[in-house]
Amino acid sequence: MAAESGAADSVVADSAVTDSATAPPPARTGPRGRGWLGRSAWGRGFIALVSAAVLLCTGYAWNSMNNLQGKINQISGLGLGDAEDGATDILLVGTDSRTDAKGNPLSEEEQRMLRAGNEVATNTDTILLIRIPNDGSSATAISIPRDSYVKAPGIGMTKINAAYGATRERTRVDAVNSGKTEKQAEAAGVLAGRKALIDTVAGLTGVRVDHYAEVGLLGFALLTKAVGGVEVCLKEASADPVTGAKFRAGRQTLSGPRALSFVRQRHGLPRGDLDRITRQQAYMASLTQKILSAKTLTDPAKLTDLEEAVSRSVVIDDDWDILSFAEQLRDLSGGKVKFATIPVVDEQGWSDDGEQSVVRVDPDAVKKFTDGLLNGGKRQGERSDYTVDVVNAGTVDGLASNVANILTNKGFQAGRTSTEPADVRDSVVYAHEDNEGARMLARDLGGARVLLDPNIDAHRLRAVLTNTYAGPGSFSDTGSQEDNRPASERVGNNRPPITAGTDGPTCVN
Repeated sequence: MAAESGAADSVVADSAVTDSATAPPPARTGPRGRGWLGRSAWGRGFIALVSAAVLLCTGYAWNSMNNLQGKINQISGLGLGDAEDGATDILLVGTDSRTDAKGNPLSEEEQRMLRAGNEVATNTDTILLIRIPNDGSSATAISIPRDSYVKAPGIGMTKINAAYGATRERTRVDAVNSGKTEKQAEAAGVLAGRKALIDTVAGLTGVRVDHYAEVGLLGFALLTKAVGGVEVCLKEASADPVTGAKFRAGRQTLSGPRALSFVRQRHGLPRGDLDRITRQQAYMASLTQKILSAKTLTDPAKLTDLEEAVSRSVVIDDDWDILSFAEQLRDLSGGKVKFATIPVVDEQGWSDDGEQSVVRVDPDAVKKFTDGLLNGGKRQGERSDYTVDVVNAGTVDGLASNVANILTNKGFQAGRTSTEPADVRDSVVYAHEDNEGARMLARDLGGARVLLDPNIDAHRLRAVLTNTYAGPGSFSDTGSQEDNRPASERVGNNRPPITAGTDGPTCVN
């Protein structure tokens, strides 16, 4: 996780970048699938969604805004559940809207800032399922790739982002043909589309949605501005041949159009849209951590700006008491906010008719993964609460990075790696307290002593490896190394969740 320090913003070029090495491969002949998106339309759904995801995960700041409930636009008739499962399950959906949540058109200045263009999509580009236990102790957000090939009610097998758009348009046309006005038909279509998406997500994940939030394009920019920019980290410099966006390697603080370009980019990334999802999760984690900081929560001006972002860009169901929900989250910490992605079988699959490129998923595997993550799956859920720094205190080159890679495969968050002397003979684990995370790390290292250090953060661990180390990743370890790929190359349940409790932003592609 070596990163280049600095707060300078990334540079967004004015002209497009052409690079045959990073250009997407030619799309297969047939209807436009994942390989085709308009220059100004792709990726915009999530841009607005980021703001609501973070605000819903850190909502206790809203307690100082007594009038917020009345300012948020509310919708009815969604038939949401109220499952007695000890948690609140929220479906957040991003829309490519040229209006705010109240239906008011964005100003020309706002559209220029957002680079919104003229295209308006009817599909939902980003879908996020968030679980909040009733005690407010944690928040887990699971991304569902927009091209996931699933069964949608009334449609059959399709991309999940089409469940909303296809149902909406079909219902709208039927309503017009039955004599409804255009306004009535549009309202009926939107309601049917929302219901179809809710049911489709429930069928895929096994989770009955309790509340629904839909977010417009403007929210992301307003929220990013309110907190004064957000720090991100890239493993390597990247460029987008479609939009001309360029980003240097290392840590950098982004705001405005540069932040939008960062979370929109998918061209020029090794795994395309799946890497874009990882970027978005890392950005949300960093943004969450910043909102949770005292500087944000005690600044009246920032809280006012956050309120403005929510009231102008968020639509929620009318059975949701936001202020009571915010009170529930009063003690939420950054280390208890996780971002993950459902497991993927084939990220470059094809639909049954061979006409569309899709992301193939196994519904049974998704249900198992979702249940394990949302209900406290033991192996990965607990490890992911901790960030591990690894110190090579011996003379074996590459030991720290090799062991750190193995630990991220097991589910720990990747921390810093370094080489420095130590005043211990045998390998040890330093922890704030003798907790389960420290004991799991000690076992994963093949047996190590746990030493207490009150100066270490409660959600951080430090593994110091000496020349006596003989555990996984050591010189004497001759076991299979096939699962030791970097976390950046893995998806879904093979990738440790990103949390908002790390020291600095998570470095991504």
